[in-house]
Amino acid sequence: MPGVVTAPEAGDGGGVEHPSVADRVAAGKAARERAPRSSLGRWEAAPDRTDPIALLEEQARTRVPELVPIRYGRMLVSPLAFFRGAAYVMAADLAGAPRTGLRAQLSGDAHLSNFGIFAAPDRRLVFGPNDFDETLPGPFEWDVKRLVASFAVAGRERGFDERERRRVSLAATRSYRLAMRRFARARTLDVWYARLEVEEIAARWGREVQAGDLARAERDVAKARAKDHLRALNRLTALVDGQRRIVSDPPLIVPIEELVASGDSDRLVASIRSVYRLYRRTLLDDRRRLLERFRYTHAARKVVGVGSVGTRVWVLLLLGERDDDPLFLQLKEAQASVLEPFLGRSEFANHGQRVVEGQRLTQAAVDTMLGWTRAPDIEGSGEEQDYYVRQLWDGKASANVDQLDQRSMEVYAEICGWTLAHTHARSGDRIAIAAYLGRSDTFDTALAQFAEHYADQTERDFTALQAAAAAHRIPVLKGL
Repeated sequence: MPGVVTAPEAGDGGGVEHPSVADRVAAGKAARERAPRSSLGRWEAAPDRTDPIALLEEQARTRVPELVPIRYGRMLVSPLAFFRGAAYVMAADLAGAPRTGLRAQLSGDAHLSNFGIFAAPDRRLVFGPNDFDETLPGPFEWDVKRLVASFAVAGRERGFDERERRRVSLAATRSYRLAMRRFARARTLDVWYARLEVEEIAARWGREVQAGDLARAERDVAKARAKDHLRALNRLTALVDGQRRIVSDPPLIVPIEELVASGDSDRLVASIRSVYRLYRRTLLDDRRRLLERFRYTHAARKVVGVGSVGTRVWVLLLLGERDDDPLFLQLKEAQASVLEPFLGRSEFANHGQRVVEGQRLTQAAVDTMLGWTRAPDIEGSGEEQDYYVRQLWDGKASANVDQLDQRSMEVYAEICGWTLAHTHARSGDRIAIAAYLGRSDTFDTALAQFAEHYADQTERDFTALQAAAAAHRIPVLKGL
């Protein structure tokens, strides 16, 4: 094939194609025929659009029944809260739009609150995406649309007028486009190892935000530095009869022995230990050896997030040589990505592995304890569940979006835009995507227009959820 070099691939007799830069640029520009950049700004609900409440009810069927009302209660707080829990609804909407055909490993849920600070293995604090439950390869623009729409919804919630919201949206899309163009010119390994540390954020953007927001950001960083396993030990556990145990706070945190009849907790503990052993096998040898220095001590079921509420999530407390030597792991059920009905099934049979491999591909600094497994449902339903495992409270913090002024949100949008571009540059064809985006602001303005249209749709869907709650169509538990 002209312009293509085929290189041997280690381990098999085939090869990997390496199109020339010129061919990749041509592929990016050709994508404008399939999906003109200006067309990305259009949104109008189809006459046969699926009822968004029906999609949420469909998801609820595979979740822990007693936790589903908490999910609805959290989504009913505001249109932004609804948006956070409605990744499936938006995926269904995006499925009917023209596609560029330029694929990357998608977050699948790239809203503004799914970015934040976390501790890298070298203990430096970095900024990046922090939720991968829905990750799947797909058209890069789906992630960008979800990100910029989330800023439009958040801007309305903060009381920004249309001009102010447009500035925020353009900040996100422009930052994405310019970053992708820089990545297209960079060396491959430089792109792979690039990451955004909190010190660099302060140096590049610190002078552009208001003093109050800067002070809050500094407090968030200090909180992230302090949010480690020792703090989790102090906040989440207590000594009970001389043994360290996770403190009960039902229904949000329920220790394992409270989930079953008295005397039947041994079966659940055995299930937890079995899942833990299977997960351990997916770690690299050095990390497995590190993990084996800790002993299982206790476990509890935990409610997390908005969209994730109702999935099976467990917190595991492990202790090392002393009582003040803890390791907290989060064992989280991985269901099929909300993107799969529209983009095809994952190449991974295990959804826990899908989440882990997607995170490894897109995140510049990956959790040392990240792994996955499949095991029978811990609570004894008899069905097998896929899980992924990561550390809990490892320097994690997110922006307080409800406190940002317009300029600070604009800066935050720039940071998120750069970060999303980096995840796509690592996993997709950065040269083709950059060629599609081009030098002009056509892409930027189209996505900003889409954001406003989809914010309108989100408000209509939020009203529909309120009506469903008022009609007792859905069970709701608020305030949790």
